[in-house]
Amino acid sequence: MSASAIFVLDLKGKVLICRNYKGDVDMAEIDHFMPLLMQHEEEGLLSPVMSHGNVHFMWIKHSNLYLVATTNKNSNASLVYSFLYKIVEVFTEYFKELEEESIQDNFVVVYELLDELMDFGFPQTTESKILQE
Repeated sequence: MSASAIFVLDLKGKVLICRNYKGDVDMAEIDHFMPLLMQHEEEGLLSPVMSHGNVHFMWIKHSNLYLVATTNKNSNASLVYSFLYKIVEVFTEYFKELEEESIQDNFVVVYELLDELMDFGFPQTTESKILQE
């Protein structure tokens, strides 16, 4: 799978929380995500994987948030998307609703969960029952 970083953005593209797992993608690359998303949306070419240079953005939208994984490798996209949806599931179990306020109010727990869920870009423990222990 090998995701380099995970970002949680609001609808305007502001980074609420991020976790860099490998350090091989510049964290400033996320600044290209929203303009790229808007451009593709205007052109009617919106796709779940977008690229800027050699950086690939794999993203999902959940309520008022964008969850974005970045990579510069040929990653297994289905595993990345499975992981992004698992993040939504785990956060929802922890915070009842996954929204901007729950991320901001619980950012310490969110960072701890991101550390437990993934290690060096590879998914680890993704079961919320085990994580709660």
